[in-house]
Amino acid sequence: MFLIVLVTTALAIEMSFVAIGWQVYAIRGNPLDLGFVGLAMFLPLPLLALPAGHLADRFPRRTVLAVSIVIDIAVAVGLLIVSRSGSPPVWPFLVLAACTGVASAVGSPASRALTPSLVPEALLVRAFAMRSVAFQASAIAGPALGGLLFVIGPDVVYSSAAVLSVVSLLGALALRSGRDGARASTPDLASVLEGVRLIRRTPVLLGAISLDLFAVLFGGAVALLPVFASDVLEVGPAGLGILRAAPAVGALLSAVALTRWPVRRRAGRTLLTVVALYGTSIVVFGLSEAMWLSFLALAIGGATDMVSVVLRQTILPLVTPDAVRGRVNAVEMVFISASNELGAFESGVAAALVGAVPAVVLGGLATIAVAAIWWRRFPALRSVDRLDELRPVTVTAAG
Repeated sequence: MFLIVLVTTALAIEMSFVAIGWQVYAIRGNPLDLGFVGLAMFLPLPLLALPAGHLADRFPRRTVLAVSIVIDIAVAVGLLIVSRSGSPPVWPFLVLAACTGVASAVGSPASRALTPSLVPEALLVRAFAMRSVAFQASAIAGPALGGLLFVIGPDVVYSSAAVLSVVSLLGALALRSGRDGARASTPDLASVLEGVRLIRRTPVLLGAISLDLFAVLFGGAVALLPVFASDVLEVGPAGLGILRAAPAVGALLSAVALTRWPVRRRAGRTLLTVVALYGTSIVVFGLSEAMWLSFLALAIGGATDMVSVVLRQTILPLVTPDAVRGRVNAVEMVFISASNELGAFESGVAAALVGAVPAVVLGGLATIAVAAIWWRRFPALRSVDRLDELRPVTVTAAG
């Protein structure tokens, strides 16, 4: 049932992103507007993520997840209304993007913390890989379907997203987990910040989470895909949907491979290596002028990024006690969202200043540099060998 929730939610979001990106860029033809969409999605997260993580540790996580899906439904309906208004300005899309950020801030800590409570620890690596397979399969179908439905009209995209979100809500309400009860932590500031303290004093966690922040922050080419689809490759909205699906194609293949051949040794070195390869793929995409090469580069980037995601999402619950897992996931979500949404803003600003192609190429080179710096800066992360040897750290009493 949890996989159904993940798939339908991802389908709805990915379909909507294709329509939003094309509509926003079509209004003024300014890549900076795409950056503002990413910034609007990011701004609620620093404010709400830590309290949401505390909620995920204090109340049933499926309930918190359901609340976030209700917000997603409201956003889809709002996008439908805006789209039907004729020639809308940019600002309603920014407001609704901010609402999407609210939904993500509320639901992500609970969603990420649910998986370790649903499966035995010995199966956690494969469970995360299977979760990624389900998510990436929907991330492939979502953009492609969104691009095709957009040809009929954006209203069809947003209506379909609303229906899928309703299905996701019903699935979330039907979830059952014997280890997903209310927590007894006290709702004070020290308790809310426990996840931050745990990450700060655990070099493996700090290195893995911050690696994603800076690598994807500079390597965020996806935000500029409407520019490449319209001006560089000239493939239209259907081509945009295919390009958006390309990272998910590579990620799906990678996730399937990881379910059969999980990383058993040299996990830390593998993590840093695939981040450097991800940066290389972004450079190739930025320099490409052919649709097939652009698709291939994005697919390779998605494949390498998936290895990074599975390794990080496995390290985190293995090192984190369940009692604070929601709060630690909330901190990780802020880092991930900063790398994605804030990275989208950075990409939009860079594209407005130097052009889309130089912005993407320089971002890919910066990602490679980040992997090299982290190799030296976090020896504890680099030296992680077998994931099954990791154990939860001790949580000190909140002062």
